[in-house]
Amino acid sequence: MEKKVLVPVAQGTEEMEAITIIDVLRRAGAEVIVASVDNIMVKASGGIEFKADQLIKDCMDEPFDLIVLPGGIPGAFNLRDSKDLEILLKKQAEQKKYYAAVCASPAVVLHHYGLVTPGHVTCHPGFADQIDNGNILESKVVVDKNCITSRGAGTACDFALTLVELLYSEEKKKQVAQSLALMLD
Repeated sequence: MEKKVLVPVAQGTEEMEAITIIDVLRRAGAEVIVASVDNIMVKASGGIEFKADQLIKDCMDEPFDLIVLPGGIPGAFNLRDSKDLEILLKKQAEQKKYYAAVCASPAVVLHHYGLVTPGHVTCHPGFADQIDNGNILESKVVVDKNCITSRGAGTACDFALTLVELLYSEEKKKQVAQSLALMLD
């Protein structure tokens, strides 16, 4: 059963988070669309350049099983400033479909749009004070109904594998983890 996933990116997106998310979800069999909010060619926060599949404005009428945001600075701020992305995320939440973010994006994007529940979210420690006085969990990954958040580049693989489990199954998560030669807790 193929799932359709949108990974929005922007200038300054954290490349390790973006590529890990894209790779793990594709290994699971998801159709992953990488859509830039600003320019088809993206220069990531660490200087790596890559090409998005399309622009976010071209995704407005498509349904997604999951929308997942990488972090990075200034990438998270550039994502936050996209009105098209705001519309897509709010529609995803209203439809009770999965949306997720890692690193700075839970605070900078999701919290800014009113899409996180304080005490049921995590983010990069450097942004924790931006979510209702830091009322967050210090976990690698937090699942709160259809909102999934994670801390940063170091948790990107755990985060992506959690997304695989939610979209598919625990068995699919194990298969993908084995293909990555990872040991699960």
